[in-house]
Amino acid sequence: MSSIIKKQVEKVTYLYFNRPEKYNSFNREMALSLQQHLDDCIRDDSTRAIVLMGKGKAFCAGQDLQEVTDPDKNPGFKKILEEHYNPIVTRIRNIEIPVIAAVNGVAAGAGANLALCCDIVVACEKASFIQAFSKIGLIPDSGGTYFLPRLVGFQRASALAMLGDKIDAFEAERMGMVYTYYSSETFENEIDKLAHRVANMPTKALAFIKKALNKSMENSVEQQLALESEYQIASAQTEDYKEGVNAFIEKRQPKFEGK
Repeated sequence: MSSIIKKQVEKVTYLYFNRPEKYNSFNREMALSLQQHLDDCIRDDSTRAIVLMGKGKAFCAGQDLQEVTDPDKNPGFKKILEEHYNPIVTRIRNIEIPVIAAVNGVAAGAGANLALCCDIVVACEKASFIQAFSKIGLIPDSGGTYFLPRLVGFQRASALAMLGDKIDAFEAERMGMVYTYYSSETFENEIDKLAHRVANMPTKALAFIKKALNKSMENSVEQQLALESEYQIASAQTEDYKEGVNAFIEKRQPKFEGK
Protein backbone atom coordinates (compact mmCIF):
# COMPACT_ATOMS: atom_id res chain seq x y z
CA MET A 1 0.00 0.00 0.00
CA SER A 2 1.41 3.35 -1.04
CA SER A 3 1.87 5.86 1.79
CA ILE A 4 1.07 8.72 -0.61
CA ILE A 5 -1.85 8.46 -3.02
CA LYS A 6 -1.84 10.75 -6.04
CA LYS A 7 -5.01 11.77 -7.86
CA GLN A 8 -5.05 14.07 -10.87
CA VAL A 9 -8.27 15.88 -11.72
CA GLU A 10 -7.83 18.24 -14.66
CA LYS A 11 -5.25 20.83 -13.50
CA VAL A 12 -5.26 19.78 -9.83
CA THR A 13 -2.97 17.18 -8.24
CA TYR A 14 -4.25 15.76 -4.97
CA LEU A 15 -1.64 14.14 -2.70
CA TYR A 16 -3.18 12.11 0.13
CA PHE A 17 -1.28 10.98 3.22
CA ASN A 18 -2.23 7.30 3.32
CA ARG A 19 -1.32 5.70 6.63
CA PRO A 20 -4.78 6.05 8.25
CA GLU A 21 -4.14 3.29 10.78
CA LYS A 22 -1.23 5.44 12.07
CA TYR A 23 -3.17 8.73 11.78
CA ASN A 24 -1.00 9.43 8.72
CA SER A 25 2.14 9.85 10.81
CA PHE A 26 5.36 10.12 8.85
CA ASN A 27 7.95 7.40 8.47
CA ARG A 28 10.95 7.62 6.17
CA GLU A 29 9.20 6.01 3.22
CA MET A 30 6.28 8.43 3.38
CA ALA A 31 8.53 11.50 3.70
CA LEU A 32 10.66 10.51 0.72
CA SER A 33 7.58 9.59 -1.30
CA LEU A 34 6.02 13.01 -0.68
CA GLN A 35 9.24 14.70 -1.83
CA GLN A 36 9.20 12.64 -5.02
CA HIS A 37 5.57 13.48 -5.75
CA LEU A 38 6.24 17.19 -5.23
CA ASP A 39 9.20 16.94 -7.61
CA ASP A 40 6.95 15.22 -10.16
CA CYS A 41 4.50 18.13 -9.90
CA ILE A 42 7.31 20.58 -10.66
CA ARG A 43 8.02 18.74 -13.91
CA ASP A 44 4.33 18.36 -14.82
CA ASP A 45 3.11 21.38 -16.78
CA SER A 46 -0.50 20.21 -16.42
CA THR A 47 -0.43 20.66 -12.62
CA ARG A 48 -1.48 24.19 -11.63
CA ALA A 49 -2.59 23.50 -8.05
CA ILE A 50 -1.58 20.93 -5.42
CA VAL A 51 -3.78 19.77 -2.54
CA LEU A 52 -2.40 17.96 0.52
CA MET A 53 -4.97 15.98 2.50
CA GLY A 54 -5.12 12.95 4.77
CA LYS A 55 -6.96 9.68 4.32
CA GLY A 56 -9.14 8.57 7.20
CA LYS A 57 -9.77 10.62 10.35
CA ALA A 58 -6.47 12.51 10.53
CA PHE A 59 -4.59 14.98 8.37
CA CYS A 60 -1.18 14.03 9.76
CA ALA A 61 -0.10 13.20 13.30
CA GLY A 62 3.55 14.13 12.71
CA GLN A 63 6.41 11.72 13.20
CA ASP A 64 5.72 8.02 13.68
CA LEU A 65 7.26 7.53 17.14
CA GLN A 66 7.52 3.80 16.59
CA GLU A 67 10.13 4.51 13.93
CA VAL A 68 12.27 6.68 16.23
CA THR A 69 12.07 4.19 19.10
CA ASP A 70 12.91 1.15 16.98
CA PRO A 71 16.62 0.40 17.56
CA ASP A 72 16.95 -1.17 14.10
CA LYS A 73 14.98 1.36 12.01
CA ASN A 74 15.49 4.65 13.87
CA PRO A 75 17.11 7.06 11.38
CA GLY A 76 17.93 9.59 14.14
CA PHE A 77 16.67 13.15 14.41
CA LYS A 78 19.47 14.63 12.31
CA LYS A 79 18.49 12.48 9.33
CA ILE A 80 14.76 12.91 9.99
CA LEU A 81 15.03 16.70 9.91
CA GLU A 82 17.67 17.11 7.21
CA GLU A 83 16.37 14.40 4.86
CA HIS A 84 12.65 14.23 5.66
CA TYR A 85 10.92 17.39 6.91
CA ASN A 86 13.25 20.24 5.97
CA PRO A 87 13.33 19.22 2.28
CA ILE A 88 9.51 18.97 2.25
CA VAL A 89 9.08 22.47 3.72
CA THR A 90 11.67 23.84 1.30
CA ARG A 91 9.90 22.25 -1.66
CA ILE A 92 6.50 23.58 -0.62
CA ARG A 93 7.80 27.12 -0.21
CA ASN A 94 9.83 27.12 -3.43
CA ILE A 95 7.56 25.24 -5.83
CA GLU A 96 6.03 27.69 -8.31
CA ILE A 97 2.60 26.09 -7.95
CA PRO A 98 0.06 26.99 -5.23
CA VAL A 99 -0.07 24.36 -2.49
CA ILE A 100 -3.30 24.02 -0.52
CA ALA A 101 -3.38 22.22 2.83
CA ALA A 102 -6.84 20.71 3.27
CA VAL A 103 -6.77 19.78 6.95
CA ASN A 104 -9.45 17.13 7.32
CA GLY A 105 -8.69 16.05 10.89
CA VAL A 106 -6.01 16.28 13.55
CA ALA A 107 -2.77 17.98 12.45
CA ALA A 108 -0.17 17.40 15.14
CA GLY A 109 3.53 18.12 15.48
CA ALA A 110 5.29 18.12 12.12
CA GLY A 111 1.92 17.45 10.50
CA ALA A 112 0.58 20.76 11.79
CA ASN A 113 3.66 22.68 10.71
CA LEU A 114 3.74 21.18 7.23
CA ALA A 115 0.15 22.39 6.84
CA LEU A 116 1.00 25.88 8.12
CA CYS A 117 3.82 26.34 5.59
CA CYS A 118 1.43 25.89 2.66
CA ASP A 119 0.12 28.79 0.58
CA ILE A 120 -3.53 28.38 1.54
CA VAL A 121 -4.58 26.47 4.66
CA VAL A 122 -8.22 25.47 5.07
CA ALA A 123 -9.75 23.09 7.57
CA CYS A 124 -12.73 20.89 8.20
CA GLU A 125 -14.79 21.92 11.23
CA LYS A 126 -13.63 18.72 13.00
CA ALA A 127 -9.95 19.48 12.40
CA SER A 128 -7.56 20.41 15.18
CA PHE A 129 -3.99 21.67 15.44
CA ILE A 130 -1.52 20.85 18.18
CA GLN A 131 2.16 21.64 18.70
CA ALA A 132 2.68 18.32 20.45
CA PHE A 133 6.47 18.54 20.75
CA SER A 134 6.81 19.82 24.32
CA LYS A 135 4.71 16.91 25.59
CA ILE A 136 7.62 14.58 24.82
CA GLY A 137 10.45 16.99 25.57
CA LEU A 138 11.08 18.32 22.04
CA ILE A 139 10.80 21.67 20.25
CA PRO A 140 8.63 22.53 17.21
CA ASP A 141 10.38 21.67 13.97
CA SER A 142 9.37 21.57 10.29
CA GLY A 143 9.26 25.37 10.26
CA GLY A 144 7.04 25.65 13.33
CA THR A 145 9.14 28.29 15.06
CA TYR A 146 9.27 30.25 11.79
CA PHE A 147 5.70 30.18 10.45
CA LEU A 148 3.63 29.99 13.63
CA PRO A 149 4.69 33.35 15.16
CA ARG A 150 4.21 35.02 11.77
CA LEU A 151 0.68 33.64 11.56
CA VAL A 152 -0.63 34.09 15.09
CA GLY A 153 1.84 36.49 16.75
CA PHE A 154 4.78 35.93 19.05
CA GLN A 155 2.90 35.54 22.33
CA ARG A 156 0.34 33.06 21.05
CA ALA A 157 3.02 31.09 19.22
CA SER A 158 5.11 30.90 22.38
CA ALA A 159 2.16 29.67 24.43
CA LEU A 160 1.05 27.14 21.84
CA ALA A 161 4.58 25.76 21.47
CA MET A 162 5.23 25.53 25.21
CA LEU A 163 1.83 24.37 26.42
CA GLY A 164 0.92 22.12 23.51
CA ASP A 165 -2.75 23.07 23.66
CA LYS A 166 -5.09 21.65 21.04
CA ILE A 167 -6.72 24.31 18.86
CA ASP A 168 -9.96 23.57 17.03
CA ALA A 169 -10.83 24.85 13.56
CA PHE A 170 -12.84 27.80 14.90
CA GLU A 171 -9.96 29.00 17.08
CA ALA A 172 -7.46 28.37 14.29
CA GLU A 173 -9.42 30.65 11.98
CA ARG A 174 -9.86 33.29 14.69
CA MET A 175 -6.11 33.31 15.34
CA GLY A 176 -5.23 33.55 11.66
CA MET A 177 -3.70 30.07 11.59
CA VAL A 178 -6.01 29.02 8.74
CA TYR A 179 -7.79 30.96 6.00
CA THR A 180 -11.21 29.43 6.69
CA TYR A 181 -12.97 26.23 7.67
CA TYR A 182 -15.86 24.25 6.22
CA SER A 183 -18.52 21.93 7.58
CA SER A 184 -17.87 18.19 7.52
CA GLU A 185 -20.69 17.72 5.01
CA THR A 186 -19.35 20.23 2.48
CA PHE A 187 -15.60 19.93 3.13
CA GLU A 188 -14.55 17.82 0.14
CA ASN A 189 -16.76 19.75 -2.29
CA GLU A 190 -15.40 23.06 -1.00
CA ILE A 191 -11.82 21.80 -1.37
CA ASP A 192 -12.51 20.76 -4.96
CA LYS A 193 -14.04 24.16 -5.78
CA LEU A 194 -11.14 26.02 -4.15
CA ALA A 195 -8.48 23.89 -5.85
CA HIS A 196 -10.00 24.25 -9.30
CA ARG A 197 -10.51 27.97 -8.76
CA VAL A 198 -6.80 28.34 -7.95
CA ALA A 199 -5.78 26.07 -10.84
CA ASN A 200 -7.59 28.34 -13.29
CA MET A 201 -5.93 31.52 -12.04
CA PRO A 202 -2.80 33.13 -13.60
CA THR A 203 -0.23 30.63 -12.33
CA LYS A 204 2.84 32.75 -13.14
CA ALA A 205 1.46 35.67 -11.14
CA LEU A 206 0.67 33.37 -8.21
CA ALA A 207 4.27 32.13 -8.31
CA PHE A 208 5.55 35.72 -8.17
CA ILE A 209 3.21 36.42 -5.23
CA LYS A 210 4.63 33.39 -3.44
CA LYS A 211 8.22 34.45 -4.10
CA ALA A 212 7.51 38.00 -2.92
CA LEU A 213 5.86 36.81 0.29
CA ASN A 214 8.81 34.50 0.96
CA LYS A 215 11.23 37.42 0.64
CA SER A 216 9.05 39.73 2.74
CA MET A 217 10.03 37.68 5.78
CA GLU A 218 13.58 39.07 5.59
CA ASN A 219 13.58 42.17 3.35
CA SER A 220 13.56 45.82 4.36
CA VAL A 221 10.74 47.98 2.99
CA GLU A 222 13.07 49.35 0.33
CA GLN A 223 14.21 45.88 -0.71
CA GLN A 224 10.63 44.67 -0.89
CA LEU A 225 9.53 47.62 -3.01
CA ALA A 226 12.36 46.90 -5.43
CA LEU A 227 11.38 43.25 -5.56
CA GLU A 228 7.74 44.16 -6.21
CA SER A 229 8.88 46.29 -9.15
CA GLU A 230 10.94 43.43 -10.55
CA TYR A 231 8.14 40.88 -10.24
CA GLN A 232 5.45 43.27 -11.48
CA ILE A 233 7.44 43.99 -14.63
CA ALA A 234 7.92 40.25 -15.15
CA SER A 235 4.21 39.57 -14.54
CA ALA A 236 3.29 42.17 -17.14
CA GLN A 237 5.21 40.17 -19.75
CA THR A 238 3.05 37.05 -19.31
CA GLU A 239 0.30 35.84 -21.62
CA ASP A 240 -2.04 35.69 -18.63
CA TYR A 241 -1.64 39.42 -18.00
CA LYS A 242 -2.58 40.15 -21.61
CA GLU A 243 -5.59 37.83 -21.32
CA GLY A 244 -6.65 39.40 -18.02
CA VAL A 245 -6.56 42.93 -19.44
CA ASN A 246 -8.38 41.92 -22.64
CA ALA A 247 -11.06 40.10 -20.64
CA PHE A 248 -11.54 43.16 -18.43
CA ILE A 249 -11.92 45.48 -21.44
CA GLU A 250 -14.23 43.02 -23.20
CA LYS A 251 -16.25 42.45 -20.00
CA ARG A 252 -15.86 38.67 -20.01
CA GLN A 253 -14.33 36.02 -17.77
CA PRO A 254 -10.60 35.53 -18.46
CA LYS A 255 -9.27 32.16 -19.56
CA PHE A 256 -5.83 31.90 -18.02
CA GLU A 257 -3.41 29.29 -19.33
CA GLY A 258 -0.69 29.68 -16.72
CA LYS A 259 1.74 31.16 -19.25
